[in-house]
Amino acid sequence: MSAFRTSGPARAGQYAALLAYLVFLAFPFLWLVSTAFKPATELGSLHPTWIPEDPTLDNFRQAFDEQPLLRAAGNSLIAALTAALVAVVVATPMAYVLARHRSRLTGAATGWVVVSQAFPFVLLIIPLFLVLKNLHLVNSLAGLTLVYVVWSLPFALWMLTGYVRAVPAELEEAAAVDGAGRLRTLVSVTGPLLAPGIVATALFAFVTAWNEFFFALVLLKSPEKQTLPVVLTHFLGAEGAADLGPLAAAAFLATLPSLVVFAIVQRRITGGMLAGAVKS
Repeated sequence: MSAFRTSGPARAGQYAALLAYLVFLAFPFLWLVSTAFKPATELGSLHPTWIPEDPTLDNFRQAFDEQPLLRAAGNSLIAALTAALVAVVVATPMAYVLARHRSRLTGAATGWVVVSQAFPFVLLIIPLFLVLKNLHLVNSLAGLTLVYVVWSLPFALWMLTGYVRAVPAELEEAAAVDGAGRLRTLVSVTGPLLAPGIVATALFAFVTAWNEFFFALVLLKSPEKQTLPVVLTHFLGAEGAADLGPLAAAAFLATLPSLVVFAIVQRRITGGMLAGAVKS
């Protein structure tokens, strides 16, 4: 066992690398928060500081006065939540079939799912626009939500397939021996074990839709239907000059839903995959 133990210097190096990585990830967010609370005089200073010397909420008030952030956030929330729920509901039974009934056809389907994620947005936007136009869904949240579902579904299916394969098939066989039917087995045995994967997949779909910009920019033209990422661009002037304080404040508020959702569900995500697998 000693061969697998990590020496003191090596462990210290691992912790140092992990700390450096965390700092690297946290730096943009911390700088965004600092900028959001700085007054205009500090934002234009040649000697920027980490902590605002005279913190203010003026940037937040100005951001709400200049742009309809609440309405845009509501549009983003409707599209993101609906897309996440629909993607999970559709992908879960499909993932179960792909994981439990392996064949060349299911292998090819899984490969196509992965390859489809490599398609760039610019190749898809014209045919998508034409399809939505024929369906009279251009410039509507319903059309944008449909696009988000289609875009997130392949990766959601790939994720859930891996989670289903991680659930031992022997558990389902044991439930069948005890007299449980297929539906009872799926609901009482497989379902609870898939809960962390379903939550993680829904979180991925939600964050992807919440942060998406390109499709929303092209498909939504009415100001009252625009999502939050599109509205954030309105803080940029005609010549590219940014209203930095209100932009930072609005961007900070835009990141909060993702952080709150992750904080709520992170225990569910990290929960044991085999919790409740013991027969009573």
